[in-house]
Amino acid sequence: MEEPFRILLTTSVLVLLSILASKVSDRFGVPVAVVFLALGMLAGSDGLGGIYFDNAVAANFVGTLALAFILFSGGLDTNWRVVRPVLGRGLALSTVGVAITALLVGLFTWRVLGFSFGEGLLLGSIVSSTDAAAVFGVLRSRGVGLRGELKPLLEFESGSNDPMAVFMTLGVLGFLQHGGFSWTSLAGSFVLNMAGGVLTGVALGVVSGRVFNRIRLDYEGLYPTLSIGVVLFVYGVSEYVHANGFLAVYACGMTLGNTDFPNKRYVLKFHDGLAWLMQIGMFLVLGLLVFPSRFPQVVVPALLVAGFLMFAARPLAVFTALLGSRFSLAERALVAWTGLRGAVPIVLATFPLMAGYAGSSSIFHMVFFTVLASVLLQGKTLMSAASLLGVDEPMSARPKNPLEFERTPQMQGDVREFEILPNMAAAGKSIAELELPRDVLILLIRRNEGFVVPRGHTRIAPYDTLMVMAEPGGLRAAREILFAPSVREALSGHPKEEPAEKTKTEAEETLRVP
Repeated sequence: MEEPFRILLTTSVLVLLSILASKVSDRFGVPVAVVFLALGMLAGSDGLGGIYFDNAVAANFVGTLALAFILFSGGLDTNWRVVRPVLGRGLALSTVGVAITALLVGLFTWRVLGFSFGEGLLLGSIVSSTDAAAVFGVLRSRGVGLRGELKPLLEFESGSNDPMAVFMTLGVLGFLQHGGFSWTSLAGSFVLNMAGGVLTGVALGVVSGRVFNRIRLDYEGLYPTLSIGVVLFVYGVSEYVHANGFLAVYACGMTLGNTDFPNKRYVLKFHDGLAWLMQIGMFLVLGLLVFPSRFPQVVVPALLVAGFLMFAARPLAVFTALLGSRFSLAERALVAWTGLRGAVPIVLATFPLMAGYAGSSSIFHMVFFTVLASVLLQGKTLMSAASLLGVDEPMSARPKNPLEFERTPQMQGDVREFEILPNMAAAGKSIAELELPRDVLILLIRRNEGFVVPRGHTRIAPYDTLMVMAEPGGLRAAREILFAPSVREALSGHPKEEPAEKTKTEAEETLRVP
């Protein structure tokens, strides 16, 4: 009985140390991925912990499960109305950009490092996806944001490019092991895999939204538990029908996140915490799987691959995917430099290990070292690059709501939050001019760093978030009114971006929350 207790104790210590060590990231601007991976290596067989772990199957399972929940959480936090203007360019980055990156890295390792072209393409496919979570972790730690549509573009790219990298890695690995490569079969498999993932995710997301709205559970804690079942079910069903499970859970999360349902705030907070736990567990396990004593054998080629990836492959892929877009040269340069690699390449590097592919251990350690080099160099210089290019802006801390509602059987109606964008007709209107149904009550308006007490003459400013209380029918009517497009948007398709100025009366009503 001592072994299970020792495992539990060791796990708890590693998790607690990971949480405490995350402060290192905040203080020095180092992505948390590096901190978690370092702890995993220190606890491994070559480190102080002396824990011997070389089970690639277990590591892959943990990584796959963790990525499913992390992508679902990312989908929940993705605002479709914000992402929609950059949808086309985001898809180009997550498909064409990934393919170009993989191809260029493959050619480089083939011509310069002496790999076979197939092995080079496998390595390129593994390291082709980005981890924008690492990017925004660095930015948040220093209170820096990105201007315009850069943030939604990078967020959408990071959530949608992982499935492409998974598909390419498995496809190239299958070709190397079994041969029989065919561009026609690969293209057909790609369409079915990706389209199946999107359709499965969206369909099950719609069904999940209806279930959340119609089911009335007696305990709040059951709603997050229900969402766990949704994630596992969506991933399982999509893989069973040979669709892309990662893309399915991301699409399901986005669909559900843009649907109103009871206790939505609690579900989002739960998955935010769960995503952090999954990141910690995934990075620790992947760190344990690494043997730092083998780094001297791969350090030179890994540094060459990392340098080519950062300074050549990623920029060429980004500028090709964004060709003809409205993004400025400075914005494209920043997107090119924010191609930080994270956990996904390391998880993908476990597939050759599981398959017993010759040289898989060297590939795994090369990928691991490449990821470390990427996050350390790009992570430390990201803020300087954003400032130098003039695309950064101060990041306002999201204030905590002074009003929290716990739904009870006696409570009449539900509480929802609606964010008003500049292209909506509600922006610039007073509450009285909105002509909301009589049973709809605006409880509070969150604006910038504070809150506004709503009154009839209070004008709605772009990017205000309205806390609205009503019965389901009233909420639907309020949503239609608030989200209706402005006349300017409907006629010209070019929304007015400048937010309306606050009047003196409204400024006096604003409650500054520390």
